[in-house]
Amino acid sequence: MDVRSAQHLPAALALLLLLLGCVWSQALGNAPDRIAVIGAGIGGTSAAYYLRQKFGRDVQIDLFEREAVGGRLATIRVEGKEYEAGGSVIHPLNLHMKAFVKELGLSPTQGQNHLAGVYSGDKFVFEESGWYIITVLKLLWQYWLNPLRMYMWVEDIMDKFMRIYRYQDNDYAFTSTEKLVSALGGDYFLQLLNETIGKALQKTGFSQTFINEVVTPVMRVNYGQTVNINGFVGAVSLAGTDSGLWSVTGGNRRVCDGLLSASKAQLIPSTVTSVEMITQPRASGGKTQQYEICYNSTSGVAIAHYDIVVIATPLNHKMSNITFWNFNPPIPEFSRPYHQTIATFIHGQINTSFFGYQDSSSFHIDGIFTTDNPKLFINSMGVVSPVQNEQDKLEQSLGSAVWKVFSKEPLTEEQINVLFSSYDSVKAKQWLAYPHYSPPKKCPPFILHDQMYYLSGIECAASAMEMSAIAAKNVALLAHHRWYGNTDKIDQEGLHEKLKTEF
Repeated sequence: MDVRSAQHLPAALALLLLLLGCVWSQALGNAPDRIAVIGAGIGGTSAAYYLRQKFGRDVQIDLFEREAVGGRLATIRVEGKEYEAGGSVIHPLNLHMKAFVKELGLSPTQGQNHLAGVYSGDKFVFEESGWYIITVLKLLWQYWLNPLRMYMWVEDIMDKFMRIYRYQDNDYAFTSTEKLVSALGGDYFLQLLNETIGKALQKTGFSQTFINEVVTPVMRVNYGQTVNINGFVGAVSLAGTDSGLWSVTGGNRRVCDGLLSASKAQLIPSTVTSVEMITQPRASGGKTQQYEICYNSTSGVAIAHYDIVVIATPLNHKMSNITFWNFNPPIPEFSRPYHQTIATFIHGQINTSFFGYQDSSSFHIDGIFTTDNPKLFINSMGVVSPVQNEQDKLEQSLGSAVWKVFSKEPLTEEQINVLFSSYDSVKAKQWLAYPHYSPPKKCPPFILHDQMYYLSGIECAASAMEMSAIAAKNVALLAHHRWYGNTDKIDQEGLHEKLKTEF
């Protein structure tokens, strides 16, 4: 051994002892005993799944849910068959959802191919052709190069968005939605959070006609709002028009059931009413901080204590009226309203004359988008297939079929009679589906208290299945790093360049 090696021995030995100390402390029970997750939608079930991955098999994970597992992923039964009533389609680049489906042994089903038209309230301002090349030529003729530029704009945003998977694969986490978004696309993504999609596209040079007749209808079908929503969620919405969209055979909610099972979490059907910070004595002496959850179940009122709490339901009084006690500073109230959307499923024959077609045999559109016209009482409508029969080809004859109609308010009998010449059944599902987007507005933090986390705040940037899964993994990483003091993995800047130089 030379002198240089001898000089570095103490430092190396100290590092080794430090690492052994960390491992030994965890082995001696420094890991959390119990973790609570409130909400069993895609966010809550994926959080339980990722928490199990990070904290290991010995921690007890309890999942509280007052309604059915799946949350806003749900099906509705129409004449003996199930149809997607909530989150319906998944983007081909949604890597977390793809991984879930593969790991859980589920099957993907390709989305339906609709012939779409955009209805202004007076006429169709655009109609797709059954021939792809003709549709492309019609788009170019009507909107010049705007469609091509839109494709390139969305592709650029998606390229930057995909960075999140590399960050999370390398265990990096963020304390706020803004920091996460900034790590993906820098100041431009932050700007998109704080201005409308309409303004963002105008500044980029898109024509107002294209925005009114193409972009606005996409916002209305996906988020029930106009181009006044923020630019980031607007970009997510536009990405949802890509080809290759898919869903899960048997219903998207099956992912939540599978994640719950894979997480080995205990499902507690109940309504959480309050969370309180308490101080408990340690068996070895001293005191420790815990969270006391009070909940109502079929057995009555009960309480339980946890080391870590993850809230995976919107903290909106209409959706989860949870009271927080004994926190200093107090847990803030996130009052952002959620947008009401009604999904109405109608088995019947469409009234083509309402849309300007007297000859029903010449009407071949099965996906109807709408522009922003006050006299229109629907946002969109389209033919849907049951979740258990996705391999069946969609009927294009436009005879009796099941149509899914999105509207802001419940449809009246008179309105249904205007839309349909005849129908057999009507089923409706009312959702507080996603936030009402009105930028600028600061997003809630991921950290509510020392070991209490909130993942639904990411919806203020964009509400989607994949966004909830991303937030869930971020919270699981954040909780793990903060429990064990790994601060070098939190809110790191320049990650894109840093990770490029590491390989």
